[in-house]
Amino acid sequence: MIFADGMARLGTESAFTVLARAQALAAEGRDIINLGIGQPDFPTPPHIVEAGIRALRDGHHGYTPANGIPALREAVAADLHRRHGVEVNPDHVIVVPGGKPTMFFAVLMFGQPGAEIMYPDPGFPIYESVIRYSGATPVPIRLREETGFAFEAEAVLAQITPATRLIILNSPANPTGGVTPRAEVDRLVAGLADHPQVAVLSDEIYSNMLYDGRSHVSLLQYPEIRDRLIMLDGWSKTYAMTGWRLGYAVWPEAAVAHATRLCINDHSCVNAAAQYAGLAALTGPQDAVAEMMAAFDARRRLIVAALNDLPGVRCTDPGGAFYAFPNIEGTGMTAMAAQNRLLDEAGVATIAGTSFGAGGEGFLRFSYANSAENITRAIERIRAAL
Repeated sequence: MIFADGMARLGTESAFTVLARAQALAAEGRDIINLGIGQPDFPTPPHIVEAGIRALRDGHHGYTPANGIPALREAVAADLHRRHGVEVNPDHVIVVPGGKPTMFFAVLMFGQPGAEIMYPDPGFPIYESVIRYSGATPVPIRLREETGFAFEAEAVLAQITPATRLIILNSPANPTGGVTPRAEVDRLVAGLADHPQVAVLSDEIYSNMLYDGRSHVSLLQYPEIRDRLIMLDGWSKTYAMTGWRLGYAVWPEAAVAHATRLCINDHSCVNAAAQYAGLAALTGPQDAVAEMMAAFDARRRLIVAALNDLPGVRCTDPGGAFYAFPNIEGTGMTAMAAQNRLLDEAGVATIAGTSFGAGGEGFLRFSYANSAENITRAIERIRAAL
C-alpha cells in the first residue's frame, strides 16, 4: 500500500497511549493510579441517561439533520444566552460528535500549503496535529508559567503575518488549567481589527469549569469578531459525557454552509439518542454539575498544595479545567523521563508536558479527575520515587 503524504504528518494524543500502558500494567497485577486521562470520574447524571434511553424507546433510531435536531440547537442558543449574555442564531449552531470534528473542520477550511495557523503551546495536541495534516505551517503561541499560562495579546498579535489564516485559543486550557483574563482578551480583540483576514477558533470546552469566583470570558461576547469567530463547546466535560461523543460549535454565517457540508461528508449526523440526552443536560437540573465542580475544587487545592511540597517541584494554581501542570525541572528529569519513571516505578500515570508541545518541556500534566484518596496515595508514591 502507498499511503498519502499527509498521514506521516498526522500526530496523536499521548494521553491515550499512556492510558493503554497503564491498563496493560494493571492487567499484569500492578496497582496503577491514573492521573493522566482527562475525563471526569463521575457518571453521567441519571436524568440525562434516562433521556437517552427514552429517545431510543420512543423510536429515535434514524438520521437527524446534519447540523443537529432543531430543539437541541435552540437549547444551545438559550444556554449561551443564559451563561454568557449573548444572542446566538440556532441556525449557526452545528452539533457534532465531540469537540475534535470542529477543530478538524476549522483547520481544513483555512489550512493549506502556504497558510499559517497559530495554536497554544503547550496546548491540546490535536491542534498541531491537524494543522500539519492540512499542509499549513503551525505557529506556536508560547504560554508561560509566569503568566499562569494565559496567552499574552501582544505576543499573539506580533506573530501574525500576511499568511496567517486562523488563530486557535483555549481558555480555560488543557493541559495547564490556565485562564486568560478579560483584559488580555480585550487587547487581543482590539488588535485583530488590523488583521481582518484572520479567523479565530475559540475552544471553550471547559467554560463551566472555573474556580475562585472567576467568570468565563467567551469570545462570543465580542461582536466585532463574530463574523470570523468559531466557538467550540460541548457536553463531555461539564456533564461527564465523554463517551456520548457530543459537542457543538457556533459558526459565523459565512462558514455555516461549509461546516454543514463537511458534516455531511464526514459523519452524516450525530446519533439521535445522544442528542436527546444533550437536550436533557441543558434544560434539566444542574445540581450534578455544581456537585462535581465542588469536588474538583477540593481536589485542586489538595493536589496543588501536595505538588508544591514535593522536592524539585513547583505548581501554579490552575484557574480552570481539572488539570495541574507542575514544573519538574528541579528534579533533574525531562518531562518524558519523569512520565515513564513515575508510571513504571511508582505506578502513577501522568502525561509528559512535551506531549502538548515543545513548550511543555520541564512540566507534567496531572488530571485531578480522580478521588482525593487516590491523589493522596499517588503523591506519597511520587515522593518516595523522588
